[in-house]
Amino acid sequence: MTSVVEHTDRGPLRSAEIAARLAADIPRGSYVNLGIGRPTAVADHLPADAGIVLHTENGMLGMGRAARPDEVDPDLINAGKIPVTETPGAAYFHHADSFAMMRGGHLDVCVLGAFQVSVTGDLANWHTGEPGAIPAVGGAMDLAIGAKDTYVITSLFGKDGTPKLVPSCTYPLTGRRCVSRVYTDYATLVLTDGTLRVRETYGISLGELAERVPCLAPRAQSAQLRE
Repeated sequence: MTSVVEHTDRGPLRSAEIAARLAADIPRGSYVNLGIGRPTAVADHLPADAGIVLHTENGMLGMGRAARPDEVDPDLINAGKIPVTETPGAAYFHHADSFAMMRGGHLDVCVLGAFQVSVTGDLANWHTGEPGAIPAVGGAMDLAIGAKDTYVITSLFGKDGTPKLVPSCTYPLTGRRCVSRVYTDYATLVLTDGTLRVRETYGISLGELAERVPCLAPRAQSAQLRE
């Protein structure tokens, strides 16, 4: 396995930098859905010549980047109701048809936010389980299971400092063993053979990361032994 790349000279990454890092990893020619929230920023970092086609669950294929003030069309929005642009050949269709694409395995990649991701790739991103919290299912469950790959973009730690990478999710699940990559401000991780492994760190060493995210400690130790 490739050694972990430690970028201790820069980071943690800002939100736009995380989005750009993820965008660089989307295979050319992919059909991709970007979830509501952080994932929508990925559209602003995709090369125009990459042949990547963006799909929205509200019924659009060929979505472009976010619209500038002079480009806003109130009828042209993404699933998060953010005004967007369209690319040549863009198509529009019924909401039900959009979900049929999602559930039918026609998407190569979906990008979702997360409350928690387990070391085996389980995803929890629609409800914290707290009384009074407003659940936000949307199409996340359909995307997490229907897409060939699920990339997660999130901050590594919650507001209380608790890591979002956990041995097992304690929040209601969106999908089991569906996450293939996780992009955060402190690290990029990949899921290999059912195990979440660190690929890169930003502004922190692998050892320091393992101290703050206990579930990664055994993986950090094995990586250091290989080196």
